[in-house]
Amino acid sequence: MASLGLTQCQTSKPAATAAVTAPATSAEASKPKEYAYQTVEGDPLKARIYTLDNGLTVYLSDYKDAPRIQTYLAVRAGSKNDPSTATGLAHYLEHMVFKGTSRLGTQNWAAEKVELDKIEALYEQYRAQRNDPAARKRTYHQIDSISGVAAKYAVANEYDKVMGAIGAKGSNAYTSVEQTVYQEDIPSNQLEKWAAVQAERLGEMVPRLFHTELEAVYEEKNRGLDSDFRKEYEALSASLYQQHEYGTQTTIGTIDHLQNPSITEIKRYFEKYYVPNNVALCLSGDLDYDQTIRIIDQYFGKLQSKPVEAFVAAQEAPITAPIVKQVLGPDAENVMLGFRLPGTTTRDALVLRMIDKILSNGQAGLIDLDLNQKQAVLSAASFTDINNDYSSHILYATPRQGQKLEQVRDLLLAELNKVKQGNFPEWLIPAIINNEQLQRTKSYESNEARAGAFVAAFVAREDWKDYLKQTDDFGTITKEEVMRVANQYYGPGYALVYKRTGQDPNKVKVVKPAITPVPVNREVASDFYKEVTAKPAPALQPVFLDYKKDIQETKLASGVPVYYTHNSENNLFNLYYVLDLGTNNDPKLGLATDYLQYLGTGKYTAAQLQQEFYKLGCSFAVQSGQDRTFVSLSGLDSNFEKALQLFESLLAAPKPDAAALQNMVAGVLKARQDAKLNKGVILNQALVNYAKYGAKNPFTTQLSEKELKALKPEQLTSLIQKLPTYQHRVLYYGPRKVEGIATATVSTNGDEKGRREWESATGIVNTLNQLHRVPAKLTPTPAAKDFAEQPLTERKVYWVDYNMVQAEILFLSKGPVYDKGLVPTTSLYNEYFGGSMGSIVFQELRESKALAYSASSRFASADKAGRSSYNLSYIGTQSDKLPEAMAGMNTLLNDMPAAEANLQIAKDAIRNSIATERITKSDVLFSYERAKRLGLDYDLRRDVYEQTPNMSFQDLLKFQQARVKGQPQTILVIGSKDRLNFKELAKYGQVQQLTLKEIFGY
Repeated sequence: MASLGLTQCQTSKPAATAAVTAPATSAEASKPKEYAYQTVEGDPLKARIYTLDNGLTVYLSDYKDAPRIQTYLAVRAGSKNDPSTATGLAHYLEHMVFKGTSRLGTQNWAAEKVELDKIEALYEQYRAQRNDPAARKRTYHQIDSISGVAAKYAVANEYDKVMGAIGAKGSNAYTSVEQTVYQEDIPSNQLEKWAAVQAERLGEMVPRLFHTELEAVYEEKNRGLDSDFRKEYEALSASLYQQHEYGTQTTIGTIDHLQNPSITEIKRYFEKYYVPNNVALCLSGDLDYDQTIRIIDQYFGKLQSKPVEAFVAAQEAPITAPIVKQVLGPDAENVMLGFRLPGTTTRDALVLRMIDKILSNGQAGLIDLDLNQKQAVLSAASFTDINNDYSSHILYATPRQGQKLEQVRDLLLAELNKVKQGNFPEWLIPAIINNEQLQRTKSYESNEARAGAFVAAFVAREDWKDYLKQTDDFGTITKEEVMRVANQYYGPGYALVYKRTGQDPNKVKVVKPAITPVPVNREVASDFYKEVTAKPAPALQPVFLDYKKDIQETKLASGVPVYYTHNSENNLFNLYYVLDLGTNNDPKLGLATDYLQYLGTGKYTAAQLQQEFYKLGCSFAVQSGQDRTFVSLSGLDSNFEKALQLFESLLAAPKPDAAALQNMVAGVLKARQDAKLNKGVILNQALVNYAKYGAKNPFTTQLSEKELKALKPEQLTSLIQKLPTYQHRVLYYGPRKVEGIATATVSTNGDEKGRREWESATGIVNTLNQLHRVPAKLTPTPAAKDFAEQPLTERKVYWVDYNMVQAEILFLSKGPVYDKGLVPTTSLYNEYFGGSMGSIVFQELRESKALAYSASSRFASADKAGRSSYNLSYIGTQSDKLPEAMAGMNTLLNDMPAAEANLQIAKDAIRNSIATERITKSDVLFSYERAKRLGLDYDLRRDVYEQTPNMSFQDLLKFQQARVKGQPQTILVIGSKDRLNFKELAKYGQVQQLTLKEIFGY
């Protein structure tokens, strides 16, 4: 990055195309308002930072990768601002902000407000009755009853509907300790509609549908109670921060506070912190600076600012000795160490980032090489949690078989001691600086990262020039400074949590209240919704890929085909060798590709090889799937030749290492045991594969323990060496041309600049012809081997016992073999029925019935010609709500509700999304790869875009009745045998418990 200059104040003049002007007095009416803004010299984002008259901060970056804009609305208040008597408030408020206002989300505000005021008063009464269960029950019955009346006037999910209608994607929000952030990815032609809606909900919060949403938060809390990692991290934070809110309270809140909410307190929080001078709008994408700020001012400028009380951080006493805690749960064992350091804007926090990379950067850190590469533990890493008042540095590792957690702790501390002693190579810090710049350059190809950088600066209360200057400052960190910070903060006092496998004696859950389902009023809309959606917007036309034009195809001298797209944006490349064979052909192939990371060559040890790649700003990977293998290299194009030579030498002659193989096999066996403790793996991989294919399936087809232990290093290195000898193809995205000069003269003084000019002038084909090692004749890849899919003609329920608060359920039914003609219909069906927060499934099961935090349904098309599509529906709920949850999902699958308004929104969402989606960069190559697997030679999005407008509800209903309704289901359940209702499960088919051995195959 260029050296950054001082912030400049400039003036934004009205754009010639601007159709919207800010409100002005009569004297000023003839002269459009001008806006002052700040820029920073050398800023890679070319950002403009505005401050409106009411204090609202606006960050804008124009990046025309696609006609879309990533937006973040950041409120500088999070869970640390929660009252100690009402923890979880900021997070619950985040949920409420999606419920609308007195204009959005209601069809009769005057009538609705009367009922909402009653509910608010009743909740205050309910809180006061903590010690009187009978009175609380009566009060809650009143709340439930009146909520049903209030809901008659509400329009559920109207915010989600309007965002869907304008083609927004990624509609969501998050709450952290410092901030609450609302995010949307919108089409650039819908900016005014977005601004109108966001300004509306920033100006007012209405707590409608409160008790059903509270139930969703209960379920979110229960999911946290089922997460060993979350419990472990909360225990660590409580040790590090015994005075500060970072440790004394959690973002989700306590069970007691969740069960005794105060709408009054939530309103106070909103009025206190959700004011324009405490908020930033962070936008990056295809935007016009002048027009955008005028639209924002038109809608947000009317909001009134007010003073915001400064947060006073509690001062933590030094930790003088380890604070040790233990967490029990069903997941695999691990160790977590935490150290406390200063906050975001301090120099020491910047050095903390360097220390973290010295320990763990994914390639050449001390933990990477000493613990992971040498297989001293099963896995280890470090990460930071850098916040305004304090920062945490966390070291994390899982043990190998028979390894004590105390031994793992000592290994982590030993690596930290190396940093304190300066026992790491001199080249590492400069290499980290270069790689951080590389990663930043890569990340700025993403509007999410660009706008996210604005959020980070705003939340930290950091001027944009100072935020950018961190890059230069990071480059000035010395080894002596690293040692000074390490010795100052990484002393004998730290937080230590042992996560052990076992029954949690403190396991609790949020108890289910009695909730009467409320109406969702799908066919009605507020006047505000109609007003916003009726606003005209300039049309945007879709751009579909033309593979013949967008990809250049050529061949190497060896006959290997090359597919090429040009990178005109920066000096980064991605290179792939793609082979059509995988673990279905040979289960040893996956082991061989994993083994490669532990191997060196005749010239370099494995560790030295990783270090050499890291010095070059490059990295490699070899990944084997069921029927494809990807051999990849990426990084700085200026070092392409050197990196490719290193990589090719490794592929051609990996040096067998018997000790590394022995350790890897032991690690594989331990990882297999740990996988049987992971409920996500059990449900989404082991059970799903068992249901689709039977006991012998892609997930269970692995080498046995005996076969693993009998492996010879040469068997695996031989497989690696054979990879380039098979027929394969090359995918390249980078700055080089396809063809280029085969030779070039280095500048007379032989300087590095001259060499870089030579390298960039060399075409990719010439370079690969010289360096890609292939035999004279390539071996045809073996015939594809797929597992036979089960017919799924009988109703079955498979369940696995797992000690958890919730139950998680998948409804699986088999569809037809892939048919491209069905894709437009299934796309619309998914969007309408189960694909978003405005879908039928989400509205019914969460908004109306409060049965789940997460519920979805999707008819998933196959990813390869000849394979079947499947309908997969999910709901996670409290075990005691399983009967209602299953009945609710099953009813929807069999009797899909008709809602013309939702259907039109789904159509608009699909059309707007496709019209503004641009497949670029290396994604062009992978889009072509996917198309070929499906037997297509064109961009299938064209069919979806063209056919969607003409579809009717009858088309969807016909599809649903033929492909979903009444189809034999295999239902997959994971939950605690002590909590599951087996009588209820039996209603859905023959119930069969499956053991972990049956579904894992070992």
